Parts: sequence; C-alpha cells; structure tokens
Amino acid sequence: ATEPVPDDVMAAEMDAYNAFAKHITDRGAMRGGEALQPVATATTVRVENGKTVTTDGPFAETKETLGGFYLVEAADLDEAIAYAAMIPGATHGSIEVRPIWDFAAAEAERATAAATN
Repeated sequence: ATEPVPDDVMAAEMDAYNAFAKHITDRGAMRGGEALQPVATATTVRVENGKTVTTDGPFAETKETLGGFYLVEAADLDEAIAYAAMIPGATHGSIEVRPIWDFAAAEAERATAAATN
C-alpha cells in the first residue's frame, strides 16, 4: 500500500502546482486543465459486438496513471517541453506532451490544395 503523504509535503506540492498554473495563466498559455480522481474511480468502456461493456477501474495494467492534464498553447514542441518540465510531478514521475488535432486547419489545407489543383 502507498504510504500517506505528510500534510506539509502535500501542501508544498500543491503550492508548486498552483505556482505553475499561475505562471502559464499569466503568460496567456493556459487553455484548460483538470485534476482527475484516483484511478480506482475509473470505468473502462468498450463496445463488443454492438454491446457496451463496462469494467470498473482501469483496463490497462500500468504503474503510471493519468492524474490530470493541462491544455497549454505553445509556439512549438520546445516551448511545450519547457512548460512540461515546470510541472512539479516531472521530478518524481513523467509528463507526456502531445499536440492536439487541429481538424479545422487540416480541412482548410485540404480545401486549399483541392482549389489549386
């Protein structure tokens, strides 16, 4: 079982997360984000043969879990990595950086390409 985190350690961690959120908000980069409840509260959903099947808890067996997310606007991957490195959890876990799909931009590119051909 995981040992409980002492109150002073938890308070310092929360202060660090709040400082990070303030930093990216002040820079105008924060677009959204939320903390997630523990993995034990997860429900996994699959569709098998047209029927919805649910399983309590996470489907994937993993030691690392998603504890939350930040949606940050960054100029490029380097800036996104710099922001990720500021997240307190990066010192004792890992942070995954992914771009979002910009479907509107992709459609505009397709339309422009079609118009020029």
